[in-house]
Amino acid sequence: MEQILFVQTGTGIDVHGQNITKAAVRATENAIWYNSMPGIEKALPGESLDNMQVNVRLAVPLDRDKLDTSQVKEAIPYGNVNVELTEGGMATSSGIILKDKEDDNDMMYIVNAAVEVGY
Repeated sequence: MEQILFVQTGTGIDVHGQNITKAAVRATENAIWYNSMPGIEKALPGESLDNMQVNVRLAVPLDRDKLDTSQVKEAIPYGNVNVELTEGGMATSSGIILKDKEDDNDMMYIVNAAVEVGY
């Protein structure tokens, strides 16, 4: 990315089910959910959203091999999206195993996201 214009951060949690993709999508959505960038088109080359680059950096505690990055990309409505995984986040006890919530154990997954927008 040549120029970063915005950096948005978020956190996503899957309390039950140990689904790292669900936590990652929630973190990405949390990062962008409460933002509006009305001047973004004018700041992009060619004043086009087609030229927007988005880098989603996810701090993932476990199960990186199970993370479906295509679902994370779908959470970003515009631009060319790249997903990068780093170590981080947290896996901690939820305090209970709920089989009806697809729990294999009592762990909850917490993922942090940094979403960089630019060109």
